[in-house]
Amino acid sequence: MTMDTNAIKGRIEASAKTIANLTEQAESIRLAGSTLADTLIAGGKVLTCGNGGSAAEALHLAEEMIGRYRDDRPPLAAVCLNADPTALTCIANDFGFDAVFDRQVRGLGKAGDALVIFSTSGKSPNIRLALEAARELGLKTIGMLGKGGGACGPLCDVPLIVESDDTAHIQESHQVMMHLFLEAVEGSPAVR
Repeated sequence: MTMDTNAIKGRIEASAKTIANLTEQAESIRLAGSTLADTLIAGGKVLTCGNGGSAAEALHLAEEMIGRYRDDRPPLAAVCLNADPTALTCIANDFGFDAVFDRQVRGLGKAGDALVIFSTSGKSPNIRLALEAARELGLKTIGMLGKGGGACGPLCDVPLIVESDDTAHIQESHQVMMHLFLEAVEGSPAVR
């Protein structure tokens, strides 16, 4: 069964409304972007992680930093913690899936780095444990969240909570914010 034209229009309009509501978080989005730029300028690195579709968004942010977003510039230190299947399966096998990001944050992160998590619910135990490890180690934490932020919201220095219960619209909004972060980073003269 295919969607009819009215259903398609309705989904597009709902997505546009969710994205338009991000204007209410413009200052927090600015703060997240400047936090990432400051982290990189100071010689720190950006770690990212997520599960499922959010894992794809975490990959996207890291690859745009190490590669480029719009402008030619030096590569930026960014690592996606869900990118290495050998690390994920080793840690999951030996310590359980809840530890897959926590172990990597503890092994790769240091004070002055930043962790950006993507979670549409904020309820994933592996994301929560990664945030707890990041806080212990002195990393700055940015949460790309939805559905009220869950248990992860209070663990983020900059929680960005999309006001929606629709996972697709939350992820679409995360994409917009992620691109704004990249514009902030590439717009910083010190990054060049």
